[in-house]
Amino acid sequence: MDLTGKHIAILGVGRSGRAAALLALREGARVSIWDLAGARAFAEMPAGVEIHPEATAGQGRDVVSDLLVISPGIDTCGSYVAAFSAHAGEVIGEVEFAARFYQGGIVGITGTNGKTTTTELVARILAHAGLGGTPCGNYGTPFAEVVLQASPPATVSLELSSFQLETIRTLRPVVAVWLNFAPDHMDRYPTVDAYRAAKLRIFENQTPQDTAVIRSGEVLPSLVAGTVTISTTDPGADWFSDGHVILHAGETWLDMAHDTALRGLHNAENAMAAMAACQALGIPASTMREALHGYAPPPHRCELIRTLDGVEYLNDSKATNLHALESALRSQTRPVVLIAGGKDKGLDYEPVVPLLREKALATVTFGQIARPLAALFGEAVPSEPVATLADAVAAARILSPHGSTVLLSPGTSSFDQFSGYEQRGNAFRDLVHQLR
Repeated sequence: MDLTGKHIAILGVGRSGRAAALLALREGARVSIWDLAGARAFAEMPAGVEIHPEATAGQGRDVVSDLLVISPGIDTCGSYVAAFSAHAGEVIGEVEFAARFYQGGIVGITGTNGKTTTTELVARILAHAGLGGTPCGNYGTPFAEVVLQASPPATVSLELSSFQLETIRTLRPVVAVWLNFAPDHMDRYPTVDAYRAAKLRIFENQTPQDTAVIRSGEVLPSLVAGTVTISTTDPGADWFSDGHVILHAGETWLDMAHDTALRGLHNAENAMAAMAACQALGIPASTMREALHGYAPPPHRCELIRTLDGVEYLNDSKATNLHALESALRSQTRPVVLIAGGKDKGLDYEPVVPLLREKALATVTFGQIARPLAALFGEAVPSEPVATLADAVAAARILSPHGSTVLLSPGTSSFDQFSGYEQRGNAFRDLVHQLR
């Protein structure tokens, strides 16, 4: 793709947008970057980039570009993008832009839940095999930053959100991993089918020589790539786990308790998906076991904060949708006091009620959806609505007997009270450590 002398307009001044700007400059383009943010957000922008702070849709309608590159956090269906698209030769996202200048192989990973852990596991195995090692895309480093490295890795572990998949055109994973699907982001997508269609684009450019790793039982359209199945319920799948060991072709490939710090069926699925993807690249089992030895999941994913008076406190702030909340609940072996709540994303929480009857002693709800969530969860167990996360931790401590677990698994995003799930999880960690 020759960008010499062409005008590349970039929407979004965050890390992805800056990386795209540097890549466009390297390829000889004239680069402009636009954002609603003020001038301070554009500090230390690379020399040669035209900056446009406080950019409006009205300005966007007058922008003529050969290529418009959209950062992943910007709604591609909104009026802002529509304005800048009016006179753009082509509209793509940052990951698609980076892919056009990357010569290696892509392991693409999507799913409603488990993407980040799986992306880390794949990256760890790739690094141990000498093929790469930088998790990128929706998690870790922007893909364009990886492409800008002096010696880009031979293979990347690329987490792909639905937002990023909306704007691909040619991006082709040699291995595409589909972990699961459940309704999410209903504040962005008009229907569940629209959200699903965006995620399914991960398979769009694959060939018969490529591999699709999918969870057994997922209903997917006919795929061109060869399929490999994983399961924690179907022993007939290509890869199977009971949550303790991972089996492939009747042989044990990984003992989770002995080889890793991963626990639970949801993490077994993540590990299987990573191993299946890497086997498709020809990496042997012994290399994978060495790579995963001692691996612990990232923070905010059923992270044990402390045990106080016989009560475990788990931080699962990464659970920003119903499916993640259900997975966290199912994986618990002790009675649970659930802390849930946050922003109203228009999700239907009715399916979690039967699981609460099975797993929970009580729930404490907080944030924007505290009261309606408490009313619904109250059909199953005692439920108390409170205003803040601090109030929720205090209430949960009173409700949790010796031998139980206080589980922060919000089931929705944090943007009513926090900047993201990380800040929410860090706040929970601090609050728990303050308990006496």
